[in-house]
Amino acid sequence: MSRPAPPHDLPPPSAPLSLPGGLVPVDLVAASRRGAGLPRPDGSVPGPGAGARGPEPKPKPKKKGKKKKAKAEVAPERRFWPRKLKFTREGKYFLGITLGVGFAAINTGNNLLYLLLGMMLSLIVVSGVMSELSLRKLTVKRRLPTRAQVGRSHLVEIEVYNNKLRVPSYAIEVEDLRAGQPADKRCFFLKISPRSTQIAAYRRTPLRRGLERHTGFRIATRFPFGLFEKSREVSAPDELVIYPAVDPVRLPDRGRGDAAGDAGPLGRGAGDEIFGLRPMRHGDDQRDIYWRKSTRPDQTVVRERAREIRHEVALVVDVVRPASLPEDDPAEAAYLEQLERRIREVASLAVAYVKRGDRVLVATNTGQRVRADQARGIDPVLRFLALLQPVPEHPAERAA
Repeated sequence: MSRPAPPHDLPPPSAPLSLPGGLVPVDLVAASRRGAGLPRPDGSVPGPGAGARGPEPKPKPKKKGKKKKAKAEVAPERRFWPRKLKFTREGKYFLGITLGVGFAAINTGNNLLYLLLGMMLSLIVVSGVMSELSLRKLTVKRRLPTRAQVGRSHLVEIEVYNNKLRVPSYAIEVEDLRAGQPADKRCFFLKISPRSTQIAAYRRTPLRRGLERHTGFRIATRFPFGLFEKSREVSAPDELVIYPAVDPVRLPDRGRGDAAGDAGPLGRGAGDEIFGLRPMRHGDDQRDIYWRKSTRPDQTVVRERAREIRHEVALVVDVVRPASLPEDDPAEAAYLEQLERRIREVASLAVAYVKRGDRVLVATNTGQRVRADQARGIDPVLRFLALLQPVPEHPAERAA
């Protein structure tokens, strides 16, 4: 049985429909079933799976460098709780009693023991909360002295500011931390009111010269019950130069033609000091006229200046460490002790010469040098000697 022929007014299914303007019809039902989208403005039809929103943009490639950097920035915020907690002697006893009460309550089922256990645990919780409130929002500053010397005590001020609006801080203990040295100096503050500052100081006597580095503070408290000590560390770097010790020295008398740098005897010259008065002669500078004595019109008196005499003393410190000295050897310890004695001797002589009015030149056999006089003060020399360190001997110098 043959199928009826399609109507003459319709084209066969295989033949495409032609519309005016060259448009191509689209089967919307079939396209919706296949998941295809609507025609695009350029005439192309998206393939299957494209939604009504059009093709999704391609994801941008992730940069590894930025990702690592972001992790590095977030890492400090995700660190563990920056507090340290340790038990005091009373806290250890209290914890032991609490554990004993807990075991007794579990074994016996006595309600009074459970009540006592809850009260003891609540004291531990209250202690942790109140100690945390005392430690929060505290700003600590350090004030170092202008000069510090071996064998002489100096004061270091510790200033604590409470940034909290309403809550005071109680029983705050601040410990000054130094690099390579034990923390043995502390300041105690009983109460720091809100928005207020408390200042305390501790006394310290340095035992060796050199550069002393302060790294920060350790802030601790045992408030309120003294069962635990909670602490945190704050970074606050600072430096202090410790001058070498100075001993009293008696210098020889300065005479004429002294070998310590005397330029000649006191006499007439062009210095700043006045040597005497004399009548004015032809060729004298009018700026030297002494008007108080030049009252007569026929007599003019001028000031006669003294000759400038400069005494300069040169002190040398040997800082070259022999290469034959092995490390951790008694001979090296003896050399270092001898170097410290020489530095102390040079510092004492330099202070004595500057006090007398002489100029001092301190130099090393490696070419370093510094000068001091009454105008500059002795601080440059003492700072130079405080930072001196032994220099290893060069092989070429040893061969020479």
